[in-house]
Amino acid sequence: MTVEISARLAAALAAAPADRLVYDLDGIEAQYDRLPAELPGVRVRFALKACPVDEVLRCLADRGAGFDAASPAEIVQALHTGVPVDRIHYGNTVKSDADIAAAHRLGIRTFATDSVQDVRAIAEHAPGARVFCRLATSGDGALWGLNRKFGCSAEDAVRILTTARACGLVPAGLSVHVGSQQLTGEAWQQAFDALAGVLVPLAGLGIVPDHVNLGGGLPALGYLDRHGNPLDAPLDKILTVIREGMEYLSGLTAAPLAFVMEPGRHLVADHGAVRAHVYRLTERAQPDGTRARWLYLSVGKFNGLYEMDQVRHRLVFPTRADADGEDDAAYVSAVVAGPTCDSDDAYGGGRHPVRVPRALASGDPVWILSAGAYATSYTTQGFNGIRPLPCVCARGPEGHH
Repeated sequence: MTVEISARLAAALAAAPADRLVYDLDGIEAQYDRLPAELPGVRVRFALKACPVDEVLRCLADRGAGFDAASPAEIVQALHTGVPVDRIHYGNTVKSDADIAAAHRLGIRTFATDSVQDVRAIAEHAPGARVFCRLATSGDGALWGLNRKFGCSAEDAVRILTTARACGLVPAGLSVHVGSQQLTGEAWQQAFDALAGVLVPLAGLGIVPDHVNLGGGLPALGYLDRHGNPLDAPLDKILTVIREGMEYLSGLTAAPLAFVMEPGRHLVADHGAVRAHVYRLTERAQPDGTRARWLYLSVGKFNGLYEMDQVRHRLVFPTRADADGEDDAAYVSAVVAGPTCDSDDAYGGGRHPVRVPRALASGDPVWILSAGAYATSYTTQGFNGIRPLPCVCARGPEGHH
């Protein structure tokens, strides 16, 4: 489906005198409000890494969200929103003894885990804490599978939570992550089957988790694939599978079972955009003898568009005619690339050209849409001397910029 840019976001982009990352806070709030409407009772813990922008975090906290934090520094940033500490969990299964102790000092009492070794470290440095065990998933159907590095088998999960209980911890839950930008309902169904396969043997051991964390993975809707086609994200089907899966798991436990989700890009990607500008539209011979055009932009892989290997962002050239309905002669095919001297800094590795206005000139503004997720997290601190983009948060007429 096509995601239209909001009037608020367009106005803020048009008003920007220089490059920046712009967030539509009203749009983010509306996106957040849809989740509890679609998934009643689910507790939202925003994946802070997706958008560590204070104004965005505060607006989500004010709507009732908590936070999935992956380090003590993220915990501190989450606490600065004023959110109660019991709405923050340490969701990273990879953590040092020092990080566990620091999180515990900050008041964190719920930790993710996926190994016996980690459980023992939590018992030592966060005694009495609650732990939830992350199950492995295949990552099939997602643009970023998040498999292998994280998660354990069903058999290991039983062993881990049994060990947690023996160490004086509370074996509080199970979790999964179906992969970031998951595009299938089947992946969610497989995750629920895996969760069920652990809840039953745990019950036989007298361990009854009080919650299941369904992780992230809900897709954004505004991305294009490498060839420029809209990514087909069947969100309605996914939400239906999740509702049915929650009901199924609830029927397997003797005690009430709460559900948590950790959306990240789903809440912010389509409500953030980059105002960049054209460096140069060039034409030159390639090593194979063919001629190709390259459109160099001021923003690329290292200063906001790290995920450009997997997705393409829709481009808007506001001072040039829109491509729709225009004579093809006014447009050319060009590889889009960022400004750095690194050859990886190009859409799709430089293999998938984009249709752009022929008359583009150096300095022309360009809006890069659906860029709200991970743009600030992944940016370098000055590769080639290019500094991170400043952030601006926009609201409607009654608000402020």
